[in-house]
Amino acid sequence: MRTLVIDVGGTHVKVFAAGRKEVVSIASGQTMTAKEMVRRVLTATNGWKYSRVSIGYPGAVMHGRPISEPKNLAGGWVGFNFTRAFGCPVRIVNDAAMQALGSYHGGRMLFLGLGTGLGSALIVDGVLEPMELAHLPYKKGHTYEDYLGNRSLQRRGKRKWRRHVIDVTRRFKSALEVDYVVLGGGNVRLFRRLPAGIRRGSNDHAFTGGFRMWQSRQIKRGA
Repeated sequence: MRTLVIDVGGTHVKVFAAGRKEVVSIASGQTMTAKEMVRRVLTATNGWKYSRVSIGYPGAVMHGRPISEPKNLAGGWVGFNFTRAFGCPVRIVNDAAMQALGSYHGGRMLFLGLGTGLGSALIVDGVLEPMELAHLPYKKGHTYEDYLGNRSLQRRGKRKWRRHVIDVTRRFKSALEVDYVVLGGGNVRLFRRLPAGIRRGSNDHAFTGGFRMWQSRQIKRGA
């Protein structure tokens, strides 16, 4: 069975399917509703062959459904019937969780997604646990996302932003007792080197994760 993978982000929606050579990128942003996302994806993938859909969603997901509206997109996601809209089975996980699945190489792994915001997911012996670390307090009344998200990068500059990323990553690695941390998301490209125990991810791993969502029974914990 062929899977269509949709990685929903605050600036772009990226779409890929097995047998395709290139990723399709669709601009998103503050006016992108769930209905509009589906419409534009269906238009962009007209003629593609797939029988199921995986969606990486930029927000909290429970029992395979969004439970809060995305911070950097328009509304209409909670309660939306994606299965009916696409006309085939759909599985939804948090976008960081989907990229984490594609980055996983066994053991205990923490994934942190450095993009518009801060995504996070934990995988322990193959079992996925999506997490919401971004909005926990960090420093001076501000959250981890306030320091590691894209707005912080623009405001503080690369050097200070990188320093905060490494500090937070080491704190989480120690607190959660993981074997390794994978830094993914678009802004990981701003690191030339990473300390031991911290690995470089790739946005392309989100599509690998989208395929894996249908391959492992253990993944249902986070779906």
